[in-house]
Amino acid sequence: MNFPFYIARRYVRSKSSQNAVNVINFITFLVIVIGSAALFIVLSGFAGLKTFSLSFSNTFDPDLKAVPATGKFFQLNANTFNSLQEVEGVALFSQEIEERVYLTHQKKSDVAYIKGVDQAYATTTRIDSTIYWGNWEVENQRTVVGLGIANLLGLALDNFRSPLVVLAPKPGEGTLGTQGFNAKPYNELSLVLSGVYALEENLDKKYVFTDLRLVQALLEKDSTQLSGINFQLNPDANPEQLRTSLQAVLGPEVQIKTRRELNQTLYRMLNTENLATYLIFTLVLIIALFNVVGAIIMMILDKQQNSRTLYSLGTTLREIRRIYFVQGVIVTTMGGVIGVVLGSLLIASQLAFGWLKITPSLAYPVEYQLVNVLIVLGTIMVLGLIASKIASRRVNKKLLS
Repeated sequence: MNFPFYIARRYVRSKSSQNAVNVINFITFLVIVIGSAALFIVLSGFAGLKTFSLSFSNTFDPDLKAVPATGKFFQLNANTFNSLQEVEGVALFSQEIEERVYLTHQKKSDVAYIKGVDQAYATTTRIDSTIYWGNWEVENQRTVVGLGIANLLGLALDNFRSPLVVLAPKPGEGTLGTQGFNAKPYNELSLVLSGVYALEENLDKKYVFTDLRLVQALLEKDSTQLSGINFQLNPDANPEQLRTSLQAVLGPEVQIKTRRELNQTLYRMLNTENLATYLIFTLVLIIALFNVVGAIIMMILDKQQNSRTLYSLGTTLREIRRIYFVQGVIVTTMGGVIGVVLGSLLIASQLAFGWLKITPSLAYPVEYQLVNVLIVLGTIMVLGLIASKIASRRVNKKLLS
């Protein structure tokens, strides 16, 4: 057996003759356990929040989406449409057109985005799973709006007597000069509410969904002009290979974006918050592990006579330093493992029982990930190695003479 490890293990298990040293060692061990458990719990909480936040965009956004490289619209002719149907790996795709419009209903008004979609849109994006009232129906001048828009404008389901009126400015220039002062500078569309979706506050105030052909007519666009194509991929498809294939079919006027690229700001914000939280708690652990340095130095002073005896018996200075170094590593590793176990039990109880609530019906989202276990143990071990190395350097020939 390795001699420094054998002595260090005995020092960890044995109690000091000085009660103050025992108290300091216990407090040091407790601080490591609590610090590692807290870091694991926070990382698991942020992992749950990230998944919870991204679930909103995963419902709204497809696996891949074609958007204009420049401007708001691009054209999809019949030949390109047929070529898209022949791309292997694409399970389904849907067309859409989107524009900012003015909404009015019973002397109430709002500005939002109207999105014209085809029959396949609900399948490619799973938007129909977010219906709060009514049902998903966007044909025959029917519309589905967000909960925020419905509340703001006072909309009711199937109200044919008082429809939602959508106003969109006419494209082009010189409308007044060519059509006269009495001509309306906007196109108008009346829609009857068939359903209300509820997903997230900002999205609930943003969109009005209706039939693709109606919106193209409202914006005075022909049937080939679109603002996006949504692609649902087969489960075994390779997204990057399909991205290249779709780009070759659609040409340089269109760019293909993944779900992550469609929500770059959200992903960047979540990753930054996660990193900032990890660094803050790591700083707390660094401060806490100063206790490890102090505890090892106290142990060195307490075992000074034993160290002199070992030195006299032929143990080298390097081996004695290694005894206290290994002792510090054992203490921090054990504390980290116990802390992760305690944190795992708390996370498991939250997943099983949901005892911590955001709202009366919504448990705080957490997620148990093996990578968080490795991050916490790795952080504790690295900091423990540094603290143990610093403390063990206090052993010198002057102390042993």
